[in-house]
Amino acid sequence: MTADASMGVALGYDEGKELLRFVVVGSVDDGKSTLIGRLLHDAGAIFEDQLSAVRRASKMGGLELDFSLFTDGLKTEREQGITIDVAYRYFSTAQRKYIIADTPGHVQYTRNMATGASTAHVAVILIDARQGVLQQTRRHAYIASLLGISELVVVINKMDLVGYKETPYDAISRDVAVLTSALEFRRVHSIPVSAALGDNVVHKTVNMPWYAGPSFLDVLERVNVRDDAQSEPFRFPVQLVLRPHLDYRGYAGSIASGAIAVGDRVHALPSGKVSTIVGIDTHDGPLEHAFSPSAVVLRLADEIDLGRGDVLVTDPLSIWKGSSFEAMLVWLAECSLDAAHSLLLKQGTRTVSARIREIVHAVDLETLEPRAADAIRLND
Repeated sequence: MTADASMGVALGYDEGKELLRFVVVGSVDDGKSTLIGRLLHDAGAIFEDQLSAVRRASKMGGLELDFSLFTDGLKTEREQGITIDVAYRYFSTAQRKYIIADTPGHVQYTRNMATGASTAHVAVILIDARQGVLQQTRRHAYIASLLGISELVVVINKMDLVGYKETPYDAISRDVAVLTSALEFRRVHSIPVSAALGDNVVHKTVNMPWYAGPSFLDVLERVNVRDDAQSEPFRFPVQLVLRPHLDYRGYAGSIASGAIAVGDRVHALPSGKVSTIVGIDTHDGPLEHAFSPSAVVLRLADEIDLGRGDVLVTDPLSIWKGSSFEAMLVWLAECSLDAAHSLLLKQGTRTVSARIREIVHAVDLETLEPRAADAIRLND
């Protein structure tokens, strides 16, 4: 494994380190796979056998080292020079451990991008310094915002191909500011880089003295990844009832939001029964407190009617109850969605039947404005 001892970088999952999940999105040929490959290489997170294999493959293509080959794992991807599937990569630094989702840029693979972004804390969107903001840039930024990602890192790539000039960077940054002003990102970071040459990826570059900000890795090390769901009301959908013997009854699941502690009173929905938490069990032993998104087993003081699909809450008045709702969604199926369709809806750990009453509008991804629609099609 290559190493940078000053950074203390290593592969694997170091216990106690904060985990950051980030998704890399953008248009075709903006350099997503190259950025990730360069990040892993310069951070010392590539094994020597991987490095040797990529060197051999790169020379066959006439290059000394093609960084995109560290992530484009499918044969079809390597042949076409594009990302098709979502590729996940793992590494850690002295500060954090990371899970990276490298997603496709092609329009027809937008659903793969949405899948990769669905669990991310941070969205990293690449923009070619020569091309500026494109429709696919808008599409990906909109979907990332729609999925609730609050931190956006804008990487303006290929700065070497515009002579490392500040003018293109400033112009694109202004366009990004206009785009993100209509979206719900809490913070937007903008960084000029050359992924192919390594400028401002892991190490600061001397080629852009006009940029005084952090490198790409520096931003990842510093962003706030506190789960917003931890500050929300407690929600615990029951996944499984555990009864290994007569003296133990536990309710297993993942905390969807909020926090819970031994001694807290909880309400079971939909029955409305009330009890008290007497134990929080995990694979590593009992806890006094637990937070979203931890997977735990809760034990209650009372044997109440509670099973898979029921929900434990601490504040029943904060729960919205109803049989219909409006939702923004990304449509991932080949067949279109219209008001004639019946659906299965996953509600926590419960599956219920549902139907579409009305398609209110679709979104024009060039203007991000609503437009009339009688059906929602793939990637809408």
